[in-house]
Amino acid sequence: MKRFTNILLVCNEGSLHESLIARAIWLAKANGARITLVDVVESAPGELARLFGSFPGSGAQDVEYEVIEFHRARLADIAGPIKAEGVLTAEVVLQGNPFIEIIRKVLRDGHDLVMKGAAGATEGRSLFFASTDMHLLRKCPCPVWVMKKSSEKRNARILATVDPDPANEQKVGLNTLVMELATSLSEIDESELHIMNTWKLEEEQALRNSAFAKVPKSRIDKMVEEQEQKCQQNLSQLLFRYPDRFGKHEVHLEKGAAREIIPEFAERHKVDLIVMGTVGRTGVSGLIIGNTAEAILNQVECSVLAVKPPGFETPVQLQ
Repeated sequence: MKRFTNILLVCNEGSLHESLIARAIWLAKANGARITLVDVVESAPGELARLFGSFPGSGAQDVEYEVIEFHRARLADIAGPIKAEGVLTAEVVLQGNPFIEIIRKVLRDGHDLVMKGAAGATEGRSLFFASTDMHLLRKCPCPVWVMKKSSEKRNARILATVDPDPANEQKVGLNTLVMELATSLSEIDESELHIMNTWKLEEEQALRNSAFAKVPKSRIDKMVEEQEQKCQQNLSQLLFRYPDRFGKHEVHLEKGAAREIIPEFAERHKVDLIVMGTVGRTGVSGLIIGNTAEAILNQVECSVLAVKPPGFETPVQLQ
């Protein structure tokens, strides 16, 4: 897999862990990539100086300088073992809102992957995706890999979620990216790859139970059958481009709501990584991730590699 060449590794104290660093090193070596380590001081430039300037006898500018130097020294310590592996590495300390400054860094320097440990991953489900994680998953223009802590060096089971529709150019691009990443990672990790497409006939229950529609049951059954056949055909067409060369692919065409089926499947099968697309939307302020994708992310406890559709534009702007 030679897709990622300019990795941004987020190294804030709350989410950095050894398995994240090990995976970043592995990915950099596999791709011939460079890694930039980034930490964000959650204050605007000069804000710390103004804060500490209110205390008598304090050297306000010196205090802000020392804080930033502390973060630089910490990044240098983290970078040492990575450089020892022969990976080209740089470190940068930013100031401001963490997710905004990380996305601006992506925009400025063309990073093609953001890697971050899941904040609160050891504290329970409700803390798995913290605020910064969700903002990055919603708004970062490049793929975002949010990893949980793990004692395993590889993913045993990967789940790729797709929604094939040859007539929808955005979905075609998104499914292609999901499948390319998932198949590449599963081959390198020698892991099981589960490919899932959920489907349903819109408003089936309304048709079956409405006192006004009066659609014959046989007609509704036929519509359901036709919808399933269409989805199966679209899925087969997508998978034709990704042959199962090692006999490790399992395909799942499941009827029902994705927001219910995917989290339940991931938990039951002990999935290590979900590769999924997040569909950008316009017209509603702040909603940059599809409702279904958001519902899934709020339920799963495994690592997630989230990708945006071609042409996605982040609402974060460079100053």
